[in-house]
Amino acid sequence: MFERLTSYSAEETFKYGYAFGSKISSPAILCFFGDLAAGKTTFIKGFSAGAAQIDSSLVQSPTFTYLHIYRGKQTIYHFDLYRLNSPSEFIDMGFDDYFNEDGICCVEWSERIAMLLPEKTIRITLSHLGEDCRMILIEGDE
Repeated sequence: MFERLTSYSAEETFKYGYAFGSKISSPAILCFFGDLAAGKTTFIKGFSAGAAQIDSSLVQSPTFTYLHIYRGKQTIYHFDLYRLNSPSEFIDMGFDDYFNEDGICCVEWSERIAMLLPEKTIRITLSHLGEDCRMILIEGDE
């Protein structure tokens, strides 16, 4: 799978996430890459609504807790690893076990655990192209 999208607003990023989520079923691992404020959480809000029929207002980045679990049509495990110090810390907290659950893992700041990512990982990179403009690159196995 390879898809390149251009988003001109947060609303459009949400819609792209929703459309992508409606095509993905568990189990799956989605790893998100991009700078701060690139739109990762906005995409995940849309994705969670599309994949699991979850109210997007409930989806918040778990920056201080590392993980939020959303249960809906499918279960979404939403990680934010911005504050993670090392891959061993991820393992010590037992988070790698979620990669084997019947759900969809959405991992923000995946570069922090690059060596732990399974082979069949979908990589989603969001890049700033301007004030409200983003490029969304989706690569990987479905």
